[in-house]
Amino acid sequence: MSGAFVEPLVVNDRIAIPQSELEESFIRSSGPGGQNVNKVASAVQLRFNVLTSASLTDWAREMLLRGGRLTNDGVLVITAQRFREQERNRADARARLVAIVAAAAKPRVQRRPTKVPRASKKKRLDTKKHRAEIKRGRTRPD
Repeated sequence: MSGAFVEPLVVNDRIAIPQSELEESFIRSSGPGGQNVNKVASAVQLRFNVLTSASLTDWAREMLLRGGRLTNDGVLVITAQRFREQERNRADARARLVAIVAAAAKPRVQRRPTKVPRASKKKRLDTKKHRAEIKRGRTRPD
């Protein structure tokens, strides 16, 4: 690993993922690459163990575990191969990790059930009566 990413990945004011919790491996990318397509490992596979991470809040850990994007061992694997350069794929994988953890860390807003207003109920019933009257008027008199 190069010294370019020494500082932790900051997700929000409560979560910062240190480099020691991230594991990167470089693999060959599918897609365009010209002559180097079979020689250069430009794709990045970023692994983050959700179960053992000390940097996650309990809420974020639970949401990530519920999310269904983890391996059986509780590891979140992100493969980035959008770009031809390894560094750009590396930055892309880290940005995607930050986005996933940030989405999991965001508290869900509790929905407050509301009542249907009386005027809306009356308007709906009046409209139904009006439609029924129109259809009744289409029949032949006996």
